[in-house]
Amino acid sequence: MKPTISPSILNCDIADLNGELEKIRNADFAHVDIMDNHFVPNLTWGLPVVEAVVRRNILPVDCHLMIEDPDRWAPGYAEAGAASVTFHAEAAKAPLRLANEIRKQGAKVGLGLRPDTDIHNYVDLLEAFDMILVMTVEPGFGGQPFLESQMPKIRRVREAARSRDLDIAIQVDGGVNRETITIAAEAGADVFVAGSAVFRAEDAYQEVEELRRIATETMHAH
Repeated sequence: MKPTISPSILNCDIADLNGELEKIRNADFAHVDIMDNHFVPNLTWGLPVVEAVVRRNILPVDCHLMIEDPDRWAPGYAEAGAASVTFHAEAAKAPLRLANEIRKQGAKVGLGLRPDTDIHNYVDLLEAFDMILVMTVEPGFGGQPFLESQMPKIRRVREAARSRDLDIAIQVDGGVNRETITIAAEAGADVFVAGSAVFRAEDAYQEVEELRRIATETMHAH
């Protein structure tokens, strides 16, 4: 397994989106957080920003929808050209149908879980998804500390996937930096979303390289 680094543009200088994407051109994805001020207490951006990042064609887009009614809105993000669309388990009314619809548009599909959501109810549905996103902060704002309490959840998903021979990615999002990426990789995560750690670093490009190096070493050691 190789680590996937997906920096979140939540903490970038949005007035210079093109320049900020260039800084992280060595990443695997650009992670775009869509928040609607209902599912989470913050309002970020929507389809136009995703379309703009897709048009720039610097990195594939990994969309994280922290919105109510993803059943209605999520397919539009796949249609707009996102490579991967993640919606939240707590918000979707028909997650399996929605996963199908997103895949039909040619995108990969992820299921997001808030810190207090038990994985137990979703373990039997793993086959329907390409990725499970385990939030390591309460979704809503960047810059929060990493919740180590979520590591058992990552382990459970990884064990369930292994036991059924499923090739499923496990993404961690929230408080990921040089220290915490090791903890998450040890638990079985392989897709890492880092926001502040990358965009507040002196050199975002180098920080992406460093995070990838640390994650690779940790994953090979396990």
